[in-house]
Amino acid sequence: MPDENRPGSILHVTTTDSSDLERRLREATSLDVRSVPPETVEVMVGSDFEPTTETETERAPTQPVGLVIELECPDQTTAVLEHVDTAFPAISTVVAPPSGSEALAVAALRGNADDYVTADRDSEAVERIAETITANLPVDGATERTDRKYHHILANELPDEAFVIADDGTYLKSKVRPGTADRYSVSADELTGHRLRDVYPDETATKLEGCIDETLATGDIQSIEYTVEATDGRRRYEGRVVPIDEAIEDRRAVVWLARDITERARRERRLRSRQNQLETLNRINAVVSQVIETLVEAHSRDAIEHEVCAQLVDSELYCGTWIAERTGEGTLAYRTGAGSAETYLECVTDPDIDQGWLARRAVQTGEVQTQTAIAESDSVPDRLRDAAFEDGVGSAIAVPISHNDSVYGALIVLSDREEAFSEGERAGFELLGETIGFTIMAVKNRQLLFADTVIELEFWIENGDTVPFELSTTYDCTCSLEWAGTTANGYAVQYVTIDGVDCETVLEAATAYESVEECRRIHDGGDGCTVELRLSESGVQALANHGATIKDITVEDGSGTCLIEVSQDADIREIADTLAVIYEDAELVARREVDRPVRTAAERCDRILDQLTDRQLTTLRLAYYGGFFDWPRESTGEEIADAMDVSPPTMHQHLRKGLKTVLGEFFETDEETGQL
Repeated sequence: MPDENRPGSILHVTTTDSSDLERRLREATSLDVRSVPPETVEVMVGSDFEPTTETETERAPTQPVGLVIELECPDQTTAVLEHVDTAFPAISTVVAPPSGSEALAVAALRGNADDYVTADRDSEAVERIAETITANLPVDGATERTDRKYHHILANELPDEAFVIADDGTYLKSKVRPGTADRYSVSADELTGHRLRDVYPDETATKLEGCIDETLATGDIQSIEYTVEATDGRRRYEGRVVPIDEAIEDRRAVVWLARDITERARRERRLRSRQNQLETLNRINAVVSQVIETLVEAHSRDAIEHEVCAQLVDSELYCGTWIAERTGEGTLAYRTGAGSAETYLECVTDPDIDQGWLARRAVQTGEVQTQTAIAESDSVPDRLRDAAFEDGVGSAIAVPISHNDSVYGALIVLSDREEAFSEGERAGFELLGETIGFTIMAVKNRQLLFADTVIELEFWIENGDTVPFELSTTYDCTCSLEWAGTTANGYAVQYVTIDGVDCETVLEAATAYESVEECRRIHDGGDGCTVELRLSESGVQALANHGATIKDITVEDGSGTCLIEVSQDADIREIADTLAVIYEDAELVARREVDRPVRTAAERCDRILDQLTDRQLTTLRLAYYGGFFDWPRESTGEEIADAMDVSPPTMHQHLRKGLKTVLGEFFETDEETGQL
């Protein structure tokens, strides 16, 4: 950056001989070049300049004919030019800083300098300075000199484009850099004499003429941005409009310096786009988070779905949303919706329209699907495309509503943004779809857990393609499901008791099954066993994901009976459809309402105490209060055994039996009531 406080150098020129001027510029002495602070410039350039030595007297100028200003500060340059214009109105002035800038060029123009030359840009700076001073000796008529002056500066200095434009919008002078000139079908020389309205559309020309009027009215430099149609496309320019103090061709005029800022504008546009995307994504994430928080308190599936749709459209980010459920026929049925895209939402409720065009792909693939430019897309049904055009719907996203391997349906969201649903936005909706699915499953389980009356469904299954059916058919045995669940890593686990075949045969047959990841012996009773099956997929777990509790599955002679409990408001058809997906031959043979007697905590506690022996109860109390169950343990098994005055194996026997009784009260089915 130039140092604005540094004294600048001023060279006085008294000869018009170009060779002598060049020699003096190259071999300047301390007399020829003086470093002076700005406040002393007037003395140096005025007629009162007094030499201090005899040698200086001999060589001192009586009236300089040319002045080269090497200052790097625009304000100082302006001050010097004002002094020179007042003291020596006929002198030629050249602004020649060591390195140039737009501000210095503007200062040269506004200060009526005859030329502006920078050594770092012009390899023939000396010749340029000599030529300017020689050419600008006093001539008849100020207009010719002024014309040459602005022509010099426009021809060689800063911007990509530079023009002298009259107050009526007529081009008086123009200069375009060679690289820039290739973009236009009309050369810069051909512009002279034409008006702005001959070059630009009326709207743009009016805007540019207004800037010229304001510049001349205020006397201040104005800035403006405008667009030009070039051979390589639309270009963006930034114009700096500088008023000219002297009349040109008897007209007021301005210097128009134009810089191509197309790339900068593109970068700024990309940056604004990224910023807008980030702001939108932050709003989307906030909405999704708010919806997820609300779902925790939802008491029914209907409430969950209604709240999701309402909150998404209330955010004003989306113009419509609706939820479709999966039916047994493999189609999708409308459940609920909301938003201002009323025509579109009316269409999706019409059973004659294939409203599942996007949602169906989401359900079938289990992945988020998006569609942009809906109103022009051939993949969209005609009536939906027309409705999208009428409602201003630009894009849509379909999100599978799922939990584990169960897909309940799809959430479809509409936006008036043509390019909505970026990668980050899709990730947020994917999380929302999983959360809705989990919440629906949790609500169903909660309803079943706290219901006084439940629905018991009995299904008869033929020729199932699972391990129990294969074992019962091949070895004429009976298989009973003890419990089924899911581990933290997503594997389905089942505990199955088999009667009528030895354990080794069961292990060998089970591990040969593709869906069985691991089979482990739990109990071996000779002609029967209990095994743990770790499965990559489980039909039993699919039922649980729909809010059903598996009470019992027994398979014998290749046929099975499945007892399921569901809440009273459960969709029985949905459960039957899910079972039909697992077993091709599944038939609902019974539907019963079962009352659950209310059991208090005290009654449950009494029931446990009735089943425990004194020794088991004592062992549990000593282990609990002695810190045996703490981590790390406060007492070891040996210390608990010493307190009971029994051997450690005896203590562990009582402890395990007591724990089994307590845990059995929570995990086993009540034989009388069927209640957990």
